[in-house]
Amino acid sequence: MTRIPTVYDVAHAAGVSTATVSYTFRNPSRVKESTRELVLGVAQRLGYVPNASARNLARGRTGVLGLFAYDFLWEAPDRRTTVEGALPDGSEPSGEPYDEFRLFPVYLDEVQRGFELECWRRGFEIIISGRRGAAEDSAINEFAGRVDGLAVFPRRVTSPTLHHIARRIPVVELASRGATDVCSRIDVDNAGGIALLVEHLHQEHGHRTLRFVVSDDNADSAARSLAYDAAIERAGLPALPPLRQSTDFAGQLTALHENGDLPDALVCASDQVALEALDILHRLGLDVPQDIAVAGFDGILAGAISRPRLTTVRQPMSEIGRIAADLLIARSADIDLPNEAIVLPTRLLVRESCGCTSV
Repeated sequence: MTRIPTVYDVAHAAGVSTATVSYTFRNPSRVKESTRELVLGVAQRLGYVPNASARNLARGRTGVLGLFAYDFLWEAPDRRTTVEGALPDGSEPSGEPYDEFRLFPVYLDEVQRGFELECWRRGFEIIISGRRGAAEDSAINEFAGRVDGLAVFPRRVTSPTLHHIARRIPVVELASRGATDVCSRIDVDNAGGIALLVEHLHQEHGHRTLRFVVSDDNADSAARSLAYDAAIERAGLPALPPLRQSTDFAGQLTALHENGDLPDALVCASDQVALEALDILHRLGLDVPQDIAVAGFDGILAGAISRPRLTTVRQPMSEIGRIAADLLIARSADIDLPNEAIVLPTRLLVRESCGCTSV
């Protein structure tokens, strides 16, 4: 069995104390940048992963799988509108509910549930963690040392960090950023789903002016934006600049309404963005879908009970979590199993927000 490098090995090779190595991973701001880079370089060369359970791992597996997401506690910044005056109901666009609007993607709840259920079914414990900002790489490095396998929404985690971790334990990327043979990947058919949605809005309802609403900077949102551009081009529709939910969304929609520039339909990168759009449009005194159609992507429960009910593209969220756990369990038992790249299908759910009769 290959000897697992320890904190002492890294400290000796880097010529620093074990405390410096520990601070580099747990509290990097306390370590001088040049020293931090030296320690990280040595750790990567040796294949060292910070490990709170080193003695357990030395004896074998922990029986624990990890799910590393992002922005667990991220509250939205204050979105002060750039449009003068209040909305027609007399309220300010930056007031409730937007000052307390949660940016945590609700679809992660369903992915997490699928991951938990499969781990429970197979007798594995789970640990769930997340961190945002500059400390994300350090956080996931430390987290990886406590588990037999790791499922991760990569977002701001750098590829070298994931590749470094994948040298030691199985890693599955969820909503991956591109092809890699180092980790397994689970994606959904974003392109096919967006194509069906644009085709439906255009051919079934005759909508010609569509605006895409970008959400955050995750890989799925980027993939859906590219797919939307391609679908619009294929349909011969005008390519209008996207709206951004994170930048005074209420102000953008208010300005379009006041200037008479509202599109026929909004195609939103997620259901959460679409539900926010429904609320803003309602507060502007507009009727959905009579004045403007709205559609989302994900298929979260809230979209099925909104008024009007939300037309969306359903992705198999729970199945993503289940498959991720299954891949990690298989590769933790046999590290020689090849990594897999899985693309799960999506399907169009037509409801009232696009103008269809409830189905």
